[in-house]
Amino acid sequence: MRLLTAIPVHNEEKYLEDVLRAVSRHAENILVVDDGSTDQTPELLRRFAAVKVLRHPRNLGYGAGLRTAFRHTIEGGYDALVTLDCDGQHEPARISELARRLGEADIVSGSRYLRVFDPNQRPPEERRRINVEVTRWLNEWLGLNLTDAFCGFKAYRRSALEVFDITDHGYAMPLQVWVQAVQHGLSIVEVPVPLVYLDEERAFGGSLDDSSFRLNHYKQVLQEALNRAGLEVAGGCRG
Repeated sequence: MRLLTAIPVHNEEKYLEDVLRAVSRHAENILVVDDGSTDQTPELLRRFAAVKVLRHPRNLGYGAGLRTAFRHTIEGGYDALVTLDCDGQHEPARISELARRLGEADIVSGSRYLRVFDPNQRPPEERRRINVEVTRWLNEWLGLNLTDAFCGFKAYRRSALEVFDITDHGYAMPLQVWVQAVQHGLSIVEVPVPLVYLDEERAFGGSLDDSSFRLNHYKQVLQEALNRAGLEVAGGCRG
C-alpha cells in the first residue's frame, strides 16, 4: 500500500521540527500543508528536503489544509492517507497501526477516550464538554458509535476521499466528514490513541474562541451537512 502521511500546519514553529523528525522515523511519504504561516514555519520547513510542502498563500483554515491533503492523495495516486496534527498530541509511532486497520474499514479514527493511557493527562474541561456533546449528536442523528468527534489522527482509504465533497474550511470540517461517510455507506472504526495536551491555550480564532458560539457553530454546520446529504435523522435534530 502506497501511503501518504499529511500534517496541516499554521504557525507551528514551536513543535514543527520535533514532530517532523518523529514522523520521518515512521513514514516514508510526508506532506506538510502550510496554511499561510506567518512565523518561522516556512523557514523551518526548508530544513526538511524530503518533506513535500504545499503552501496556501494565506490562512484558510484547518479544514482547508486537510482538503488540500485529500486532493494531493488522490492526484498523487496514493492508496491511503494518514493525517495528524502538529501540536505534539499525536504519536507518530502509531501511524502504521492506523494504516494497518484500513484493511477492515474505510476510515480509521483515533479516539482519545477509548482507553486511558495516562491518568494524569486530562483534556481542558471546555473542550471535553463540547466534544462529548457533538459526539452525542453524531451518534444519535447518524446512528454512529463514536467516542471522539474531533481527533485529527485518522487514516483514510483513497476510495473514501474520492467521495468527499468538503466545503468547510474551519474546525467544523470533521462534521462534514462524518455526515458524508454515512451518506456514502463508508465503514468506520475507532482505535485508542493517547490523550496528550501540550498547549491548552491554543486558540480557535475569532468568535470560535467563545465556547458557546463554537458549539452553536458546530450544530449549524452539522445540520447543514445533514440537509445537503439528504439524510433522515433518527429522532430529529434536537439539542
